[in-house]
Amino acid sequence: MEECEALCTRMAIMVNGRFRCLGSVQHLKNKFGDGYTIILRVAGADPQLEPVMEFIEQELPGSTLKEKHRNMLQYQLPSSLTSLSRIFSLLSKNKEQLHIEDYSVSQTTLDQVREFVGKFSATVCNT
Repeated sequence: MEECEALCTRMAIMVNGRFRCLGSVQHLKNKFGDGYTIILRVAGADPQLEPVMEFIEQELPGSTLKEKHRNMLQYQLPSSLTSLSRIFSLLSKNKEQLHIEDYSVSQTTLDQVREFVGKFSATVCNT
């Protein structure tokens, strides 16, 4: 999928021999994607995730905790609930207070779109 995203201007997704969607990569992400993925890594030998989790739940209502590991949290947030600028502003202002070592915010990937649309029987790229 990464190759298609890098090389193609339009994509067609086929499921069971039928076209399910056609458009640019950005169009498919906007139409079938589920917003933003936020990954936070908390610093320290014994990282305290609870304050970060409470902060995200309070400041970004509608976010869903997808993964939780020793020092990492991954959230899914619908793009209709907030803007990228607000997410980055909140995280940068509270990074030190919450001991956030680093964070990333990304848009839905084509692999996530693929999971949403269904199982592929083929992927066709038009350049």
